[in-house]
Amino acid sequence: MTPASEAELAEQIVAATTPLSIRGGGTRGIATDGTPLGTAGLSGITLYEPGAMTVVAQAGTPVAQIEAVLAAENQRLAFEPMDHRALMGTQGEPTIGGVMAANISGPRRISVGAARDFLLGVRFVDGAGNIVKNGGRVMKNVTGYDLVKLMSGAHGTLGVLTEVSLKSLPRPETETTLILHGLDDTAAVAALARALGSPFEVTAAAHDPEAGETLLRVEGFEASVAYRVAELKALLGGEITVEQGEGDRWTAWRDVEVFAGAQGDVWRVSCKPSDAPALVAKSGAQRVRYDWAGGLIWLLTDVGYDLRGALGSYDGHATLIRGSGQPRFEPETAGVARLTAAVRARFDPRGVLNAGLMG
Repeated sequence: MTPASEAELAEQIVAATTPLSIRGGGTRGIATDGTPLGTAGLSGITLYEPGAMTVVAQAGTPVAQIEAVLAAENQRLAFEPMDHRALMGTQGEPTIGGVMAANISGPRRISVGAARDFLLGVRFVDGAGNIVKNGGRVMKNVTGYDLVKLMSGAHGTLGVLTEVSLKSLPRPETETTLILHGLDDTAAVAALARALGSPFEVTAAAHDPEAGETLLRVEGFEASVAYRVAELKALLGGEITVEQGEGDRWTAWRDVEVFAGAQGDVWRVSCKPSDAPALVAKSGAQRVRYDWAGGLIWLLTDVGYDLRGALGSYDGHATLIRGSGQPRFEPETAGVARLTAAVRARFDPRGVLNAGLMG
């Protein structure tokens, strides 16, 4: 089913007698059991006010279309949404509804926040067929329950997004990447922490153990970037090279292209940055990439490998991004599971929206 309007979507949900598998662009390789229900028919930018840095788009609008419109006004989606196609081997086009439903945030999350932090308002249809609007089109609209944040990260289990209102930000004048060479994992995470703790406004912080490279991105006005780069080099010391200008490096890093086509399961681990090197050491992973200064670890493991068992107890969670045979999301504790079930019963009393996806 591909409804052409919000009203038609509501009718189809009301008429559903079996579970529905909600899909945006189909690029993340997730397909729950049930009748496919796509949002591609709900597409188009309905409002863009460059002066207010606000854009409103229907959920099925391709992310590329929104980015092109913003770029024409020298603006961007600052939360840097990942494109999963290379990693997952999928086709299609990433949609803004899919990005927001999964709260997809890239390397810049450490400096500007997550995707949900740019979400001003939503429209969605819940599991009972009710059309719900929450939030607004300006930052000052914060009245009522914050369903905006609730819907971002719910993966379509509480409602099907039909429209989102987003905040955009200006594109920077210039971009520079510092590359620290020869650091082991522990030293790299410590260096990234020093950089983030400095006043020099780092917008990405990553570590590639295979290449022995530790990466810091600095963006902004040219004179400011030059000053901050010089100060960071003095602060961190050691062997450092500098890459000027925008390039493909951070896009490839954002999309974890290095694991594309590689045999094995792909895991995404969120943790305290200081815990990351020890977790990696006992992970048994074939290949590793650190992002968010160590707060996010991408791991390539053997097919069917029990990563959660290998990691044991820690302050964080592991998500299976590519693979099968294990729960995609970290199993919930009993208390959290009861709370989650209560929320789902309120928004999807019949259990028809992406049933079983999140436990």
